[in-house]
Amino acid sequence: MELESLELEELVLKESIVSATGLSADFLQVGIKGDPSLRETAMFRPRYHSVLDEIYPRLEQHLLELLCERSTYHLYIGFSSSEIRTQSVFDPLREETHAAERLLEDDYLARHFPRISYEAKVQGMREMYDYLLGSRMFDSLPEHWKKIFARRHKEWHPMDRESIAKVLGSLKALRDMPDYYVRNATISMVQGIVRLSFNCDGTQLVNAENYQRFLEENLSV
Repeated sequence: MELESLELEELVLKESIVSATGLSADFLQVGIKGDPSLRETAMFRPRYHSVLDEIYPRLEQHLLELLCERSTYHLYIGFSSSEIRTQSVFDPLREETHAAERLLEDDYLARHFPRISYEAKVQGMREMYDYLLGSRMFDSLPEHWKKIFARRHKEWHPMDRESIAKVLGSLKALRDMPDYYVRNATISMVQGIVRLSFNCDGTQLVNAENYQRFLEENLSV
């Protein structure tokens, strides 16, 4: 039974692109290809300039504030749609959608995103998982999943503030790339992963700790 549990644990972690423990440290990034017709026509489709393209230089600091000084722990930035999707530590099972231009308003941020320090938010996430691991729901899991979650929780650390600032600071350059440019980006403090989707329908999953290397290889910065 112990051997079977270990084999299942290894299989679960091996099969997922992003597993329960995150993106494997062996990978700088993982690329996912989608509809080939989008790749073939990417060079011929006119570039769409959205409201978010115009305001991003001013919006960047507000997005940094959401992740480092307010309740947001998961952030989706949709350049093509000008939508910002957020998830809050105070309501972690729900996703909210906001018009990007509204996030330029200080009063709007204050109404929708309670202040909480980065340190308190990280501690809150640890406490949520402490509760989950001690719950009756967790007791119902198969043994191999219990081991995966327990080990992940013990070793977990969030995306740090410097990495968050680096990612947000790079998106304008990725959006302005001449041929294949970013359409949307997702930042997860919990998993420490940046998800970047491009106009050619390619998606890159990048470990936050490897993000500078990713930029150097793709932007020469």
